[in-house]
Amino acid sequence: MSEQVRHRPPRELPRPRELVVVCAPLRSKVNLSRIARAAGCCGVTRIIATGRPMKLDPEIARDAAETLTLENRRSLTPVLKDLRAAGHRLVGLEQTTDSHDLHHYAFERKTALVVGNERSGIAEEALAVLDATVEIPVWGLPYSYNAATATCMALYEYCRQWPEG
Repeated sequence: MSEQVRHRPPRELPRPRELVVVCAPLRSKVNLSRIARAAGCCGVTRIIATGRPMKLDPEIARDAAETLTLENRRSLTPVLKDLRAAGHRLVGLEQTTDSHDLHHYAFERKTALVVGNERSGIAEEALAVLDATVEIPVWGLPYSYNAATATCMALYEYCRQWPEG
């Protein structure tokens, strides 16, 4: 039996990801740090956090410093309008009457994934700007996953659909 080797080097993407993660004002830097870690693992290079300025957990910041940019912006809606002007499809991770099941949604390569606040989700003003919303089915209580957990699932699905970047 051959010896198992842990922690292979990351796969190289043939081209950079055109996925941007945008966070509504979050309550916890722990959630932002978990989102940043997952984004880094997925080859995402840009996160925009809105609301009060937040810093990542120092260990995650150290690991992500070479590949991940965290931008702090005051307000969500202007960020979304700028991303749309740059050609991104704005997809909210939110349960709405019109949301698509994540398992059946086809992401565009150039997407901005918008993550809502842990308690209040994505504000009405920002929801009105989005091109689509996706939700993750739940089979028990509570009615939704934690913001960081849901983001990890959505990032994984995006990467499954766009494995080459």
